Amino acid sequence: MRGHETTESNNPVSARVDNTDVGSRLREARRSQHRTLREIAATAGVSESFLSQVERAKVSASVATLRRIAVALDVTIADLFEDRPVRQPSVLLAEGRPALKFGQLGRKFHLHTAPDRAFDSLLCEFDPGGSTGDEPYAHGDSEEFLLVIEGAAQFQLGDELMSLKPDDSIVYRSSTPHRLLADPKLGARIFWATSPPSF
Repeated sequence: MRGHETTESNNPVSARVDNTDVGSRLREARRSQHRTLREIAATAGVSESFLSQVERAKVSASVATLRRIAVALDVTIADLFEDRPVRQPSVLLAEGRPALKFGQLGRKFHLHTAPDRAFDSLLCEFDPGGSTGDEPYAHGDSEEFLLVIEGAAQFQLGDELMSLKPDDSIVYRSSTPHRLLADPKLGARIFWATSPPSF
């Protein structure tokens, strides 16, 4: 699996592409299909970490590699390079926000609907005693910002446990296992922002 990457990086005549838009468009296509990095990487014959770096424009991929990734995503190379109009501002009214179950006794609301933004934002509501789950979890390696809007919560980050009240905030890496437990009497209303999106 890693052989493709090694061969390409050591081949001086291998055609390569270095375009930040390509990575974001690969990520957009993958997420719109609700497919994981691992699934696409396995199909394209590259490692999961390499594909993640391509999506984040940390490394450039050869044209041959891009073709394999595009085939895995059922898109064309042209789709990755076509000019796009400047994205216009989008409005999502509160009553139109889709609600999804989150953890235990919790709900999350996406605050924007565009799939190819450089960040994701969520409003999460937890009933008293609600939580993100029984165990800490991690996702990707993004920068994540949490702000307590209402109520209170215990936030576990790695081995550290913090008590948070309204207007308290924290920035951390999403790769660090974390868990939120809402106050047993007050519940909690939480704003989360993640860049780049990694759920």
